[in-house]
Amino acid sequence: MQTHLMLALFFCLTYSLNMLSAAEQPNIIVLLADDLGYGELGCQGNTQIPTPHIDSLARDGIRFTQAYVTAPNCSPSRAGLLTGRIPTRFGYEFNPIGARNEDPGTGLPAGEQTIAELLHDQGYTTGLIGKWHLGGAADYHPFRHGFDEFFGFMHEGHYFVPPPYQGVTTMLRRKSLPGGERGRWLSKNLVYSTHMGYDEPDYDANNPLIRGGQPVNETAYLTDAFTREAVSFIDRHQDKPFFLYLAYNAVHSPLQGKMEDIQRFTQIEDIHRRIFAAMLSSMDQSVGKILKQVKLSGLNKKTLIIFLSDNGGPTRELTSSNLPLRGEKGSMYEGGLRVPFLMRWTGTLAPKQTVNVPVSSLDFFSTSAILAGAPVTQKGDGRNLLPFLLKQETELPQTEFFWRQGRRAALRSGAWKIVQMRGTREKPVWELYHLEDDLAETRDLAKENPEKLLELQTRWNELNSQMKPALF
Repeated sequence: MQTHLMLALFFCLTYSLNMLSAAEQPNIIVLLADDLGYGELGCQGNTQIPTPHIDSLARDGIRFTQAYVTAPNCSPSRAGLLTGRIPTRFGYEFNPIGARNEDPGTGLPAGEQTIAELLHDQGYTTGLIGKWHLGGAADYHPFRHGFDEFFGFMHEGHYFVPPPYQGVTTMLRRKSLPGGERGRWLSKNLVYSTHMGYDEPDYDANNPLIRGGQPVNETAYLTDAFTREAVSFIDRHQDKPFFLYLAYNAVHSPLQGKMEDIQRFTQIEDIHRRIFAAMLSSMDQSVGKILKQVKLSGLNKKTLIIFLSDNGGPTRELTSSNLPLRGEKGSMYEGGLRVPFLMRWTGTLAPKQTVNVPVSSLDFFSTSAILAGAPVTQKGDGRNLLPFLLKQETELPQTEFFWRQGRRAALRSGAWKIVQMRGTREKPVWELYHLEDDLAETRDLAKENPEKLLELQTRWNELNSQMKPALF
């Protein structure tokens, strides 16, 4: 890194002064996968589906093995990522789906500052490409939360290709098959399956693809369309500091894989898994094109790139693996909350690092604010990771990880974690695990360690008293 930039970073990291020039403000790119399982990347141990481009971020940067998000499903996790605050602090507890996305009271409150707003006010050009899912009514439009550009959709999901599903193989959930049968019904490029017991959600109902504020007719496979827009954004804004939030809807349902990608996985016998593999491979190719554009623009040493998932993978729905973790999307076990998390900043962060201490998506806000030269208030729940990653400090500040969603709840403190999945809010049934000895959460130690259980229950209740009731 150039000497003047290192000195600027040092003073900014040390004193949190707003003193960086435009040349010293790094670009920030967040690549957010949707419903990706903890064990699905090559760098996370998957040998079945090659992900070389995503894996390169780990090879050339940092892989965090204990990275958490703020909720086990899409919307509140994104609320935590973009605000740097535990979403239940401002009542953002649940995951709106379907028509609920357009309710006038359902969305990210206007009073919550997003990282896009903060970076915009530091002179950054900000862009969101992909999935928003933080309110579909006009009050919650990305333009009203700090984004200068938007290409994507507002609700929780979207078809990658609309009917008649040309160029893809599509697998849809159904309550029943022709003749009232159960199982799978296979045709040339369409598969019906009753394995989940309900129909595919109406993802595209009143949920058009939007450029800015206007619907557009998109003909490309959606991952490819998002890639095209992201490459264009980087190319057009390479002369100024920018923040790009590329929120993929891959590998979220509906399951739709491009034919050419599916043909690369003929060794996978299960068509369900084969479509998933094609979708993940398509996203990996997209990441490769993003990285190529950053390099072509001469921005490698000026750009922090972060890749993570919004929550654990829904294994039964998608086949996504969270191994070696227990649980899946929607669960307060590790498989719902711990996600792949990679970070690359060429020339600044040393390559081939593995960080085994717990971090959170909440930390992204504080870290990015400091990098942009913005003051960090005491309102946030995250930490600035840079002093630790730059070896200026040997340890991260201690923190706890709090979760609440209806009757489900959890708290991690040190190596200990309590989980409430079986009881009710009024009569919780807490389980206790020691994650260093039992990563898969197979041995409930609640009866063996009643004092530790009480300690963590008490702390969860203390933190819970700081939270607000659910807004919707």
